[in-house]
Amino acid sequence: MSDQPVFVLGEELRALELAGFETEEEFQELLARHPRVLDFGTLASGRPLRLVLVAREMGVPTSTEGGPAYWLDHLFVDADGVPTLVEVKRATDTRIRREVVGQMLDYAANAARYWPAALLRRSFEDTCAMDGRPVEEAYGELLGDQPTEEFWATVEERLAAGQMRLLFVADRIPLELRAIVEFLNRQMRQTDVYAVELTQYGDGGDLRVLVPRIHGEVATAAKSPSGRGPTRKTTRADMDAAIQSRPDPEVRRMATALLDHAAGKGRPEGGTAKYRSMSVYYPAAGRQVPVWTLSLQDGPARDDLSFAFGSIIHHLGRERAAEFAASLPAVPGLVEMLAALPVKNYNAWPSVSLTSLAAEPGALEGVLSAIERLMDGQNNPT
Repeated sequence: MSDQPVFVLGEELRALELAGFETEEEFQELLARHPRVLDFGTLASGRPLRLVLVAREMGVPTSTEGGPAYWLDHLFVDADGVPTLVEVKRATDTRIRREVVGQMLDYAANAARYWPAALLRRSFEDTCAMDGRPVEEAYGELLGDQPTEEFWATVEERLAAGQMRLLFVADRIPLELRAIVEFLNRQMRQTDVYAVELTQYGDGGDLRVLVPRIHGEVATAAKSPSGRGPTRKTTRADMDAAIQSRPDPEVRRMATALLDHAAGKGRPEGGTAKYRSMSVYYPAAGRQVPVWTLSLQDGPARDDLSFAFGSIIHHLGRERAAEFAASLPAVPGLVEMLAALPVKNYNAWPSVSLTSLAAEPGALEGVLSAIERLMDGQNNPT
């Protein structure tokens, strides 16, 4: 890249010289305040892409039990619910060549597993509060009339399916990183990978010019459309077919009973991940609250029932979440996760396999009873 100045022509010609970012913090703050410099491409509707900041220094856990093991520089999202993970490095940082790629893939893999909708929503609303921006105004610009619960559920589903953008941002992109980005973009069907070279020019005073250059767009355009179309949501028929393939009749009975209860008392929503899954919203305190997700995975059957405590505490408060946890049956494996909830401020997804649930007499009935009490606001266990 040339170090020649750029020129601003007004009443006179002004030369702006190449000016690097003094610190990585300055670089990161600029992106957080002005995400428009990363807006390229369009949404599925054809509208211009507009990224909105979810959080800076977004924690990335590597298990359901522990806290964050990594910290992503920025997490953005667009109106289609596509998450955008951003890592920022200055050209003087030698990690920009190769190490940052492994770092980003770690973030993406664990974000897909351990970022529930409730955590993403709370992070976005906390960011709005820190920036002094009314949450209603931010949602209005981002979503229009789209329900917030539905939007964050879509973001979570896209993460689980690997439908995201990975952006490496630097003031100079070395050839080694550009080659890796273009290779990854050709190989990854669901995930788009870009390197954004953001060059800064200044006049020594207040005037600055930012010039973004995008690497990786050619590889994105060359991807097969079959891997990039709208995702198909899991249907009840899909779930029933997966249930019938389970050898244990008690597991089949429990899975069917859970889905029947969801259809009769709540609102089931099919997931878009590669495995079959459904999340269920139940009416409580005048809201539609996500309560549980049933996942039926292929291969060696791994069937998990997960409870959305992050969403429950967000909608109904800590006391109701604690009462719901105390009302659930003491199934081995689940009971230990429930006991750990207070130290995590109930921001977790404790889960139990259907096999473990089937091994405990009355466990299914206990789960359904706890859900009923949560809906009625009467979760104190008897």
